[in-house]
Amino acid sequence: MAKITFLGAVGAVTGSKYLVEAGGKRLLVDCGLFQGSRELKQRNWDALPIPPESIDWVVLTHAHIDHTGYLPRLVREGFHGPIYANAATHELCGLMLADSAHLQEEDAAYATKKGYSRHKPALPLYTVNDAQQALARFQEIPRKDPFTISPQFTVKPSDAGHILGSSSLQITITENGKSSVVVFSGDVGRYNQPILNDPQPIAKADYILCESTYGDRDHPTTSPYDAIADIVNRVVKRGGLIIIPAFAVGRTQTLMYIFRQLEEQQRIPRLPTFVDSPMAISVTNLYVRHTEDHSLQFTQLENTGNHDPLNTHEVHMTCTVQDSKKINSMNSPCIIISASGMCTGGRILHHLAQRLPDARNVVVLAGYQAEGTLGRQLLEGAKFARIHGDQIPVRAEIQEVSQFSAHGDRGELVRWLSGFTAPPKQLFLVHGEPAAAQSFRGTVQEKLHWPVTIPGQNDSFDPLA
Repeated sequence: MAKITFLGAVGAVTGSKYLVEAGGKRLLVDCGLFQGSRELKQRNWDALPIPPESIDWVVLTHAHIDHTGYLPRLVREGFHGPIYANAATHELCGLMLADSAHLQEEDAAYATKKGYSRHKPALPLYTVNDAQQALARFQEIPRKDPFTISPQFTVKPSDAGHILGSSSLQITITENGKSSVVVFSGDVGRYNQPILNDPQPIAKADYILCESTYGDRDHPTTSPYDAIADIVNRVVKRGGLIIIPAFAVGRTQTLMYIFRQLEEQQRIPRLPTFVDSPMAISVTNLYVRHTEDHSLQFTQLENTGNHDPLNTHEVHMTCTVQDSKKINSMNSPCIIISASGMCTGGRILHHLAQRLPDARNVVVLAGYQAEGTLGRQLLEGAKFARIHGDQIPVRAEIQEVSQFSAHGDRGELVRWLSGFTAPPKQLFLVHGEPAAAQSFRGTVQEKLHWPVTIPGQNDSFDPLA
């Protein structure tokens, strides 16, 4: 019997994993890491309900760690099949999985040094070598053309407009002469945004698994240019620094684009800008090279040849730890962009420890902050931030700028779903916290009159029934 089982990203926005079974074969759609609260992170250490060696293939919607970050663990635990992804996703994973493993090794070493791990010595979830073993299993598939994995599974990707290489997957499942089309939305992006194409509509599906990250709200309609210009000019006037936790993939490039445009328009001063993320620096090079994902507006700007649209005038790319530490000596206005975007690890933690106690500074939260993350705690008004075992007073201004989200909001998700020419047999809402998913179910039922289910962890359904 064919079956789809929800192994992650239900009741939460991380850990995306969907197991598709047909004809005795198993295909895993996405293989993400759980992030956020202690309870969610613990799931990464729990055994999957099926042996990893019983999975035949993995196919990826995009490279973000909450969709790919469990791959090294899966391979270490026995998976030995191919991992399918388009070229941009493959290249991004080459950076992100190695970086994720490196950060976990670093965090484990630091936890051992500080003595705040229950393991002695503290253990990483996986190592850099595990990540390399996973990357060796990647095989590239077409960006938009159909691709047959086996007699049971054919995949047709569509541009999701979320990050470079992001796709929604239209998977035809076949067993005993019966077929069904199931669409996995991946993360649906924004419309009319800088750099990337709009999400591509899909006409046909028997079942749809749709993300609901922002299913309970619409993003502000105010201009992100105005929001950033206001913050920069206000903070510069009081002599502060602008610190931005930013995802290395997508968010950093969008921010740099906005800063450059504001500089060109003379709406903000030309400040020293530190991109303190080796991975973000490498990712920017990939964004420039993979022109197949560029919007018409961005392509036209590139073709003018007047300036580099993804760099400010006074940009400093800090690759080494020594260069990163030198930023601590900056006491005049500047911009610091560093990962991770939810403040769950990476160099941003050191900058926050250094800059949070100063009320002149601002921390700009320019993306989704999952439950249990330090970013969410700052957003909700925490007076102290626990960083590497120390309690850091939060006196800096905390400013959310949600216009930069790479996830479609409630209206944009409805717009994407409205591209289907007929209602599905069932819409499953995934990749959303409970309140967002519940709210979006009501919106879909009101506007589209579709049947909607919010699945639970390890729930299953038969796509051929």
